[in-house]
Amino acid sequence: MEKIKDIFRNNIRQYAMLIALVFIMILFEILTSGVLLKAQNVTNLIMQNAYVLILAMGMTLCILTGGNIDLSVGSLVAFIGALIGTFIVTMHINIVLAIFMVLLIGVAVGIWQGFWIAYVRIPAFIVTLAGMLVFRGLTTTILQGQTIALPDKFDKIGAGFIPDIISGSKLNILTLVVAAIISVIYIFLQLKKRSNRKGYGFEVPNSALFIVQLVLVVVAILLIAYSLASYSGIPIVLVIIGALALIYSFVTTKTVPGRQIYAMGGNEKAAKLSGIKTNKVLFLVYVNMAVISAIAGIVFSARIASASPLAGQNFELDAIAACFIGGASATGGIGTVIGAIIGALVMGVLNNGMSILGVGSDWQQTIKGLVLLLAVAFDVLSKKK
Repeated sequence: MEKIKDIFRNNIRQYAMLIALVFIMILFEILTSGVLLKAQNVTNLIMQNAYVLILAMGMTLCILTGGNIDLSVGSLVAFIGALIGTFIVTMHINIVLAIFMVLLIGVAVGIWQGFWIAYVRIPAFIVTLAGMLVFRGLTTTILQGQTIALPDKFDKIGAGFIPDIISGSKLNILTLVVAAIISVIYIFLQLKKRSNRKGYGFEVPNSALFIVQLVLVVVAILLIAYSLASYSGIPIVLVIIGALALIYSFVTTKTVPGRQIYAMGGNEKAAKLSGIKTNKVLFLVYVNMAVISAIAGIVFSARIASASPLAGQNFELDAIAACFIGGASATGGIGTVIGAIIGALVMGVLNNGMSILGVGSDWQQTIKGLVLLLAVAFDVLSKKK
């Protein structure tokens, strides 16, 4: 029992929000009479919150560098959507080429903002606030206040599904096969991690607790997979989110640049003295954030099937809230990509559950604000302890 308490205490940031997510899902499942976790609603939940999940991964890196944030991401999402609409519909450019072009523009935007933040050392808040105004203005200029409808082929990125391997089946077989493969890979990696920790003489959870953890995660994967398989299968956007989550989790936990980001957030002066090029790290983080925003802009435009001058409003607030709710520290150096994803899911389930219950947008904003405040208060209080 003491070991379990120690494990929870040492990983309280990771477990607290995961437990909160499960509790919120169970609560809304009861309150909505089973509507929340219906197959179609689970799919809609993923698609509707894809942009938050994507932006939260990039925003996590910004916050890790020392509590920095990027206020321009919502306007940049709208700007990218406007460019996509102009390239594909007005200029008749091939969809693949148009996507490649807006990603390059995302890199250029990141270089521009990263230069002012990292090398001129203008506070990120000011630079990205300026970016928010500039990109919103450019979006309105490009679209002339009008909305451009995008072609069906492009819409599939945000609203399409991976075709099944067997047609005519009531359940999507491909989804179940993928879930089984993911479960096997997860078990293998956890066993390997446990073996490595034992080899280095580190303390590991007892066997019973370890098995319970494996079973719970695998059951969760299979339940989600069954829900998706019961509707239309794997959304294309879920593949994008999954790929990004794997890449960013690997970079932040297994690579030198990832460790440098954490080191910089923990103590920038000490990181600099130890040989880390902190300006370069900060620069690359904001280049990355702009590229992630471009990806979110592509996905969101495909989801709503149009380029709108009103797109992206408050997206930056949703992404920042997801990171802090997911356990990122307001002072930097602490936080994980998986935590940000959990935070985004908490926000998404709250939005979806309250919408099903008919709660007004005013109360939805109030409740989300209180949840964010409690999450940051939890971070501050746990640090004091």
